[in-house]
Amino acid sequence: MKAILKSLMMCCVLAPGLIYFAGCDDDPGPQFTGDTKTYELGSVSDPGISGSATFAERDDGQILITIQLTGTQPGASHPAHIHANSAAETGGIVLDLSDVDGASGKSESLVKALNDGTPLSFDNLLAFNGYINVHVSAAALGTLVAQGDIGQNELTGDTKQYALGPVSNPAISGTATFAKRVNGETLVTVSLAGTTAGNSHPSHIHANSAAQGGGIMIDLNNIDGATGKSKTNVSQLNDATPITYDQLLNYNGYLNVHLSSASLGTLVAQGDIGQNELTGDKEEYTLGPVSDPAISGSAIFEKRKNGTTLVTVELTGTNAGDSHPSHIHANSAAQGGGIVIDLTNINGTTGISRTSVTQLNSATAITYDELIDFDGYLNVHLSSAALGTLVAQGDIGQNKLTGENKVYVLNAVSDPAISGTATFAERKNGNTMITISLQGTTAGGDHPAHIHANNAATGGGIVLDLKNVSGATGKSVTSAKALNDATLITYDELLVYNGYINVHLSSATLGTLVAQGNIGSNAP
Repeated sequence: MKAILKSLMMCCVLAPGLIYFAGCDDDPGPQFTGDTKTYELGSVSDPGISGSATFAERDDGQILITIQLTGTQPGASHPAHIHANSAAETGGIVLDLSDVDGASGKSESLVKALNDGTPLSFDNLLAFNGYINVHVSAAALGTLVAQGDIGQNELTGDTKQYALGPVSNPAISGTATFAKRVNGETLVTVSLAGTTAGNSHPSHIHANSAAQGGGIMIDLNNIDGATGKSKTNVSQLNDATPITYDQLLNYNGYLNVHLSSASLGTLVAQGDIGQNELTGDKEEYTLGPVSDPAISGSAIFEKRKNGTTLVTVELTGTNAGDSHPSHIHANSAAQGGGIVIDLTNINGTTGISRTSVTQLNSATAITYDELIDFDGYLNVHLSSAALGTLVAQGDIGQNKLTGENKVYVLNAVSDPAISGTATFAERKNGNTMITISLQGTTAGGDHPAHIHANNAATGGGIVLDLKNVSGATGKSVTSAKALNDATLITYDELLVYNGYINVHLSSATLGTLVAQGNIGSNAP
């Protein structure tokens, strides 16, 4: 009786007007602190199975690890473990977890140490270098149903995707996705469409842009032909220099995917990465035929993230086995000028060349923005042995034509068979390309041409010398930006100019005109 009374007195506290009981409930035991962390477990062998792993901290220092999967089947039991390293790297089992019950898709494990006895706290686990594997069964541990990185290997959500274009096989292309981890390292996932089961495609990150070429800097895991995928954890270059996700996004590199280990010289996909990524800003220039009317195309200037330029020349009508030197020259094509940038030769088989342009041949740096405003033109030659023969040519930069033009009639004078037109075309810089096109001229003829002041009926002195008209082609092209006295004149000013054009029989017979027409304010 005394023991019972003593017990009751321990359970109650008396105060004026108040009685309450304390210490009478059973000890509730360890409680959760409220700190939790959930990691995604993605599907592996079965796309219908996926889920999550949740770590919950208790106040006794232990951690409850709960795996919850959807898509599992009653009767199945799926072993689960925490492994060292990231899933892309793989590593040994460091912590056994309770099997996942197929009926509920759930397992719960209360842990406080790794398998080797190393103590494990909640904070340790959140910074752990590991991943979780869930296997199909104890008898088939090699088959995974779910997997996910944990701790410092967790993905932050920051990603960058790069296009991988086809090379030897137009059916194969895809992407390379760089994903940032909590520890600042990078998960590189290559995903290709068009690969075939049974093949294994080596892949690497190289130095420089793809147009320049460069050595292998980072080995990536081979792409499985059956899935078209590979995953690699990147924390350093091959020479052991550390590299973070942020540094990789600004790296001067490109990615190659090869046909096989035995055929590394054959590429199936390729793409620039990092600072060489294309921004989407581009300018396209027409390359017209010169010596061969069947050959023409375009030059595409594309801006890189680092401000430099990828120049792609694409021609149709070239022949397999040929190699066509190409250059950017100073001035307009009508004026002519020296070579200022050497471009990669055009492959006659594909009609394509790609060049990364960062500077002039003189080593003067030039950006994309500067190049699309450059006073230049592009020549494509027949061969290294026949540089004097052009197969394609086009103005670039500030000399690009805007599409605005005005056509004037040139009437016959001394020879009724000779007549034609003078076309004034506006350039981006406001200057004018003047093209005279005559019919009825003969090969061997060379016809001086000029713009004169006043109208043809009144007559007037020469104010602007034009290029001689070739009798063989009936054409001449002149770039006009100033009159002979150096007075600047724009396209818009030429369209209202008080003048006319004369085309003469020859330099020796300037008094004989073969064609004439009013221009500017005098045009009908």
